[in-house]
Amino acid sequence: MEERRGNIKAENEMNINMKEEQSTLDWRGRPSNPNKHGDFQAASFVLGLQAFEIMAIAAVGNKLITYVINEMHFSLSNSANIVTNFVGTIFLLALLGGYLSDSFLGSFWTMLIFGFVELSGLILLSVQAHVPQLKPPKCNMKCEEAKGVKCLIFFVALYLVALGSGCVKPNMIAHGADQFNIQTKKLSTYFNAAYFAFSVGELFALTLLIWIQTHAGINKPPQGSIFIPVAQVLVAAILKRKQICPSNPNSNCSMLQTQRFRFLDKACIKNEDGNNRRKESPWRLCSVSQVEKVKILIAVIPIFGCTIVFNTILAQLQTFSVQQGSTMDTQLTNSFHIPPASLQSIPYIMLIFILPLYHKFFVPFATNITGHESGISPLQRIGSGLFLATFSMISAALLEKKRRESALHSGKTISIFWITPQFLIFGLSEMLTAVGLIEFFYKQSLNGMQATFTAITYCSYSFGFYLSSVLVSLVNKITSASSNAGGWLSYNDLNKNRLDLFYWLLAVLSFLNFLNYLFWARWHSHHSSPPPQPTALSKDGGYENIP
Repeated sequence: MEERRGNIKAENEMNINMKEEQSTLDWRGRPSNPNKHGDFQAASFVLGLQAFEIMAIAAVGNKLITYVINEMHFSLSNSANIVTNFVGTIFLLALLGGYLSDSFLGSFWTMLIFGFVELSGLILLSVQAHVPQLKPPKCNMKCEEAKGVKCLIFFVALYLVALGSGCVKPNMIAHGADQFNIQTKKLSTYFNAAYFAFSVGELFALTLLIWIQTHAGINKPPQGSIFIPVAQVLVAAILKRKQICPSNPNSNCSMLQTQRFRFLDKACIKNEDGNNRRKESPWRLCSVSQVEKVKILIAVIPIFGCTIVFNTILAQLQTFSVQQGSTMDTQLTNSFHIPPASLQSIPYIMLIFILPLYHKFFVPFATNITGHESGISPLQRIGSGLFLATFSMISAALLEKKRRESALHSGKTISIFWITPQFLIFGLSEMLTAVGLIEFFYKQSLNGMQATFTAITYCSYSFGFYLSSVLVSLVNKITSASSNAGGWLSYNDLNKNRLDLFYWLLAVLSFLNFLNYLFWARWHSHHSSPPPQPTALSKDGGYENIP
């Protein structure tokens, strides 16, 4: 009997894999040919597209705080919040892009449509930057903050870029990953290559473009809305909350369904009226695969939540750390000064060299020890990155204390190269966390959820940047009320602020967040199990296939 069950299960898995392969299409909408389509030949196009897209958005985002302060004349704290809200919105809108792709448009058309939206925003920003009449006048004795039409044009352009970039980002990652079988080792290699392309794009944006400023694949068709099936499971589970699921550990239930969130299994129980089975609404009866989608969504939320503080730290490196650099000695030679915004190129210069070495040497070495195809699991990779992020903020706090004391007590301006360690440490941290998170979410997703799950990883950036805005405002308000000397971040002059104390606060939050992650990663590893086959559970404990 057990052997028969195993054969049935293996056959069902093979049929599902065949269905998934047949669900991929070429660009004309015809079934794809595995010998002609997919693999790295197709994914390389997506990697190139990703490098150029991040190059454009990084050139805007990382120079934005300087533009907002110097050209639009907003205050330092407001400028920092404008930048973090902009970046946060980009990554929040990634969820919209993933939803539209998986449910209606497909990744290819979503990238094409919103690529033009992003381009229109970039063009409008460029026009405003080059037309004096569209900006407030230059500061004389007093600076006039941008208002009215000028302010409206700026924010319309900015959020057109956010809408376009947000919807494009998850689909580039997901479309590239779709070129591979989810079980192949090449998929892990692709995620490393995708982050390498990201690093190259960031490097060019933060060096060449900022210096100028200062001076053949396969497609997965949309599967329909994923949120309606999720809502159906929740409604069905609530309506059948008084039903009792079979608890026999030797039954098909334990073999075909994961044991976490068992109350949701009630959505699969068939109601029977004597010998006649009633046809139930999809809002009362769901397939096991539907239930598993909801279970997976719930199970990954804690892992997702633990990366929010990590991205709050990233927000500081794109705002306050740039302002730190602008108060330091930026002279490299007699005629060349390092643009402060280019400081963010430091981790990407490092990563361009480290990523190939990581994949070539560390992964095989770690694989021999752990037996894991990626060297270490995505959860271990995320945890390592979160642990290192704390030391980035410790380095930033120590540097700011040294910079401030040198400026106030001895009148010296220290070299900008002192700021390097905090960027280097965070760069290594981001390589581990960002790639691990994307790989983890993509491998957790079921068919028809890939772009949405990739988009959820970008929401972590969004919430992190929004949390940064909240923290800046909250810390400023609390410290202003408790001190006559003003808040930690009250002034445009960093020498009057206590940015070092703000960085220490982030270091403490980062370490507490790491401890929280250890708990949830252990919980997830303990409760995870392979996804089941699409069957339904009858009231008497038997199972039936649902088409």
